[in-house]
Amino acid sequence: MNLKYDFQYFQGSYLSNLFAQDITDARYAFIPNYPATGSWAAYPNSKKYFIQDGSSEATKTSFDKICQKEPWKNLAVLGDTLPGIVIISPPKLLINYWQEHLGFSDSNMEMMDCSTYLDDLSHNSQFDNLITLFPFDNLQPEKHAVNPDTHYRLLSKVTLADLGVQCPKYSSYNLHTQSLEDIELPQFPYLIKTSHGLSGEGTYIIKSTSDLNYCLEEIRKYLDIKLLDTIIVSEFVKNEVQNYCVQFYVNKAGDITLIGTTSQLVTPEGNYLGGLIHYRETDMSKFYEMIAAIGQYAHKVGYFGFIGFDVLEDQDGQFYVIDVNFRVNGSTPLCLQRHTLLSLGKEVAKYSTDYRMDGTLDSILVTLKAELDRKDFIILSALEKVKYGKIYTEIYGIVTGQTIKEMQHIEQNLQNKQLQAIA
Repeated sequence: MNLKYDFQYFQGSYLSNLFAQDITDARYAFIPNYPATGSWAAYPNSKKYFIQDGSSEATKTSFDKICQKEPWKNLAVLGDTLPGIVIISPPKLLINYWQEHLGFSDSNMEMMDCSTYLDDLSHNSQFDNLITLFPFDNLQPEKHAVNPDTHYRLLSKVTLADLGVQCPKYSSYNLHTQSLEDIELPQFPYLIKTSHGLSGEGTYIIKSTSDLNYCLEEIRKYLDIKLLDTIIVSEFVKNEVQNYCVQFYVNKAGDITLIGTTSQLVTPEGNYLGGLIHYRETDMSKFYEMIAAIGQYAHKVGYFGFIGFDVLEDQDGQFYVIDVNFRVNGSTPLCLQRHTLLSLGKEVAKYSTDYRMDGTLDSILVTLKAELDRKDFIILSALEKVKYGKIYTEIYGIVTGQTIKEMQHIEQNLQNKQLQAIA
């Protein structure tokens, strides 16, 4: 046990309960979606706060992910204290499910037109400050709850070395002052990352010349569409045995509250699939020094809110922080189930973004009613789609269990009922 710090676990289940301590000085709301740069985006982030969400129109992160699945997942666990800005309404059936199983109140949803919402928020006196996952080019700077320049710099992968934690050695390059061809690259393997890649986009593991050629082609595309300033070239952490995401909240006074630690589930290419958590067995004290350093840095520059940092552990027991996300993280809703699930004797849970089941949401809620009532399975987000005339539903969800073995058994039973993991 690390006796130097007296960090405590958050005792609630909702995002807004943590924000509550910091939003008494003005009227706040939460924007649960990211900005985007696709042609469909009414407000593309293409002026100042660049986000790398795909190097071409064909590879851009889709509307349904940015505006439906991802924000709905955050709304599911928002709670009552902080209004959530909704630009595409979740299905009424999903809201009813949240109300019954997650204590959701739809009175905290503020419906806005997705084609005008940032203009409306910028010139609207209803809210003074907006809490965001990422700064918006088209939201007035003074309306951001955290200074957008500060937030953008914190979210940059270039900032990692400033945070006072052990991280892989890396060099950063401004591509407006240095050409790609002049950058001295290390021996394979290594990583090249764009400064603000979204959900694994813009991170390239370079193990061969073909990997490098693909990466350079992608970076040139980003330069052509003027959505990239800076890249980093990072050493590759060898002999990795574990990949963690450590999450906490730092308030305006600089106090830290623990949220949880997940084991990251990623594809061999490094794409995020979800997280696994063992609520009772995870010892967060081994991360306390890192939590304290990152939290102190964030507080010093004026940030408050959620922070999640990705840590690789190698076979020698060394920890390397590889990414820090100053925002609500993908697996934050999983961490927030801690007290609810422990009260039911469930100590293990797995969050995934890639569940899919044939049929409408209505039929799925009927088919899985027993599992949903027992909280063997929790639905955070669900979107109906049609392919070749056949309806299916994409689901962000959590499978739970008393033990890993029981959770796997429950997951198998769900598969037997045709809930598929499509990754």
